[in-house]
Amino acid sequence: MDVGMLFKYFWYLKDLSLVLLSCVLLVLSFPSFDLGLFAWVGLVPFLIVINGKTSLYSFFFSFVCGVLFFLGTFLWILEVVKFMPLHHVTLLIYTGSYFGFFGLMFAFISRRWGIAPAFLAAPFLWVSLEYVRANFFFLALPWALLAHSQYQYPWIIQFASITGAYGISFLVVMVNSAFTLAILALLSRVRWYRLPASQVLSRREMIATVFPAVVLATLALLYGQITLSRPLVGKKVRISVVQGNIEQAKKWDRKYAKFIMQTYADLTREVAEDQPDLIIWPETATPRAINRDPKLFNEVKDIAKSAGTYLLVGSSQLHKFKVGDPKSAKYLNSAFLIHPERTTSRSQRYDKIRLFPFGEYLPLKGTIPWAYINVPDIGGYVPGKEFTVFELPPFRFGTTICWEDIFPDLVRQFVKKGAQFIVNITNEAWFGKSAAPYQFVSMSVFRSVENRIFLVRCANTGVSCFIDPYGRIVDRVKDKSGQDIFVRGVLSGSVIPLVSNTFYTRYGDWLAWLSLPCSLIFLAVTFFKKNQYPNSMSRPI
Repeated sequence: MDVGMLFKYFWYLKDLSLVLLSCVLLVLSFPSFDLGLFAWVGLVPFLIVINGKTSLYSFFFSFVCGVLFFLGTFLWILEVVKFMPLHHVTLLIYTGSYFGFFGLMFAFISRRWGIAPAFLAAPFLWVSLEYVRANFFFLALPWALLAHSQYQYPWIIQFASITGAYGISFLVVMVNSAFTLAILALLSRVRWYRLPASQVLSRREMIATVFPAVVLATLALLYGQITLSRPLVGKKVRISVVQGNIEQAKKWDRKYAKFIMQTYADLTREVAEDQPDLIIWPETATPRAINRDPKLFNEVKDIAKSAGTYLLVGSSQLHKFKVGDPKSAKYLNSAFLIHPERTTSRSQRYDKIRLFPFGEYLPLKGTIPWAYINVPDIGGYVPGKEFTVFELPPFRFGTTICWEDIFPDLVRQFVKKGAQFIVNITNEAWFGKSAAPYQFVSMSVFRSVENRIFLVRCANTGVSCFIDPYGRIVDRVKDKSGQDIFVRGVLSGSVIPLVSNTFYTRYGDWLAWLSLPCSLIFLAVTFFKKNQYPNSMSRPI
């Protein structure tokens, strides 16, 4: 083997090692490791690898980085694959490709136009791809956005009330870019390391690329400190959550129906001693649909009357992952607000709007031949049509069901229609004891900050908690050892119903919409620009 071949292998090994380092740093930034500060430098090794390389080379290493990152973040998928017909390998390839396209576009700009434009474009490219991933038809998955790694740092994330979570992702990428440029500038002074012409920054270019990151980070921190110094005032509503901890295998087994109802009845009577204004049960809490079973409906109303307060109940007609419904019936996953007085004829109801693809319905059924790729038919759910805002006189609140809480614009619609706080009811039993429930919480934090409202989570197996308008997790259901998932318990707390008037509530994902045309402009200018560095290629570090 000649020296040139050894040199090439060393180059590949070096780049792979840097990519793996980025993956480790990024995975450690997210729940359940929660080392969010690593995210501010987690992209640096990755950016060094793809800077100045060919587009194909960068796409490959970026794709590898994405697959490994999502593998580490979505490790819980090995637990749920027995419920989900969609193969987990397909999910990793799909999500990893977004990293790949970022690398391809970044390298295209870096190699053809230069290092300064590439790093200026990086935050716009990243946010554009996050937004596309979050809204791409039935494949929409706004999970593990860079912003979510910062959920434990209230002084950083207050900026989301203006920009949404995408603004925090934008800031994280900008800071990573600044650190990368600083490292490359230092390397350019090392005698044995010669940067190609495309990666040599003038002093003016360095200031133009690093200074915006410093300014934006400073403004974000100042805004966070000023915001957190403002006290929360207003009339309080007392709310209690019930975490039943019903095993997934028992939830839809008829022989456990009586046990399930007795569990919730006992826990409701226990927490009713706190005299709450509202008691909440999780998603699909009842063993059957209360709107299709009059006897069960009366039983639930009796529990509400005994507690002497409003009762919010999740009730569904069908197991979420039931396959092949022979009757092709149309089912709803709903939340019911039960009045404590039996004389009240009607209960308020919200039907889940954003259904879970491949779990509650089969996307493009009849158009895509899913059976040919071993995806079984999924029966029977249909989406709700209205953003129902529940009346809890004199207050109003919205309810999201399960993963609806991870979609920022959906929560925003409830708030725009008058919801003064949000309740998320969910069943996360099928995730097992994994990082997934904590990742759900990290996303819920941003819904509070974006709209500056309280958010209450009630989960079957946890995490059930109260989140204040600044994204601080005030309290959660725990056992005596501090365990907060797969434990049974109740929790009471107070929320202040607030009328949201944040910039984000009014204008939504404006930063993401701005990033899309900005990215296209960078790419278009690069495409029509004469290649200034046709033979430029980074040497290995």
